[in-house]
Amino acid sequence: MSEAVNGTVNETERLRRWRLVLGGGAAEGTGCTLTERDQRLDRAMGALYDSDRKGSLGASAPSVPRWLGDIRDYFPASVVQVMQRDAFERLDLKRMLTEPEMLEAVQPDVSLVSTLISMRGLLGGRTKETARLVVRKVVEALMKRLEEPLRQAVTGAIDRASINRRPRHAEIDWNRTIRANLRHYQAEYRTIIPETRLGHGRKSRGSLKDVILCIDQSGSMANSVVYSSIFGAVMASLPAVSTRLVVFDTEAVDLSDEMDDPVEVLFSVQLGGGTDINRAVGYCASRITRPEDTVLVLISDLYEGGVEAGLLAQAQRLVGAGVQVVALLALSDEGAPAYDRGLAARLAALGVPAFACTPDLFPDMMAAAIRKQDLNAWAAGAGIAAVPAAARDG
Repeated sequence: MSEAVNGTVNETERLRRWRLVLGGGAAEGTGCTLTERDQRLDRAMGALYDSDRKGSLGASAPSVPRWLGDIRDYFPASVVQVMQRDAFERLDLKRMLTEPEMLEAVQPDVSLVSTLISMRGLLGGRTKETARLVVRKVVEALMKRLEEPLRQAVTGAIDRASINRRPRHAEIDWNRTIRANLRHYQAEYRTIIPETRLGHGRKSRGSLKDVILCIDQSGSMANSVVYSSIFGAVMASLPAVSTRLVVFDTEAVDLSDEMDDPVEVLFSVQLGGGTDINRAVGYCASRITRPEDTVLVLISDLYEGGVEAGLLAQAQRLVGAGVQVVALLALSDEGAPAYDRGLAARLAALGVPAFACTPDLFPDMMAAAIRKQDLNAWAAGAGIAAVPAAARDG
């Protein structure tokens, strides 16, 4: 600002500004090279204002939440409001997303849910209620498909992790005990000697495992937020698991009290904006009371807007304390995600596996994490390419 007041804006900055105003193409003629951030800003503006790309966002396209997140990141709130209004008019999003008749007729899917959540502040009256019904319809269909596999996988993993090898008489699991001692069968007495006794885990009023889902709200993670909310609701219903759900942008918001209804969770998130992973992980770390029995799932593309060194230091402390930490670069059915490869590799070097995961594989991944298996080995067995660890200095 001081440079502009003094009339000393340098030529490079002047060309940059003209380049962003003109939007590139054959007519711009500035010859200016944009930084990666400016290129993303330019694409966000071009998707809306370039006449030859009119309609490119498409009402149900996965790019809508990402675009909304980008403009919240790049522009002040007053400009964002103008751009959203322009998008409604220029790209015909208004007809698709603000008329109940259109919402009732459209085929609901995860991408549409992501879009509705992103734009929920612009929906009102009957349209907002219709949007909520569409979201609930998709959520219920996903719950029907995903609930039982997750319930079985997590419950089975906890049962195996909590086998009691010194049970009292009333706690003995006779089927397991007999199988474990068949080699000690005594033909003369037609019985076995139960050298090894296996029992059920001793009943406790508390949970046996703590799970924290820490979810990035940036626009590119919109579909992951949908699936995470559903999985959080399922795990919250399991008595043996204490589940916490935290969403974040530049602040961390704990939605654990709303997990019983994924639709309410989804209508509470604010997709898009900045990202402070360090702050979010710090909040989660402050809620950990049993490190050895805790699984922390960070669901993020790892584009850190906070203090990366602080994040790495926290990850190292958590792993050292015995917390099972995993970074899911995406939890969706989409293709290979975009993510910060450098930060993912540095986390992997600290013992935090980093890979993308489909919703159908998530139950098995959680089971492996609860059993404290090597998650890199699990990923390899599931055909998932985990991020290789960065070479350590020295």
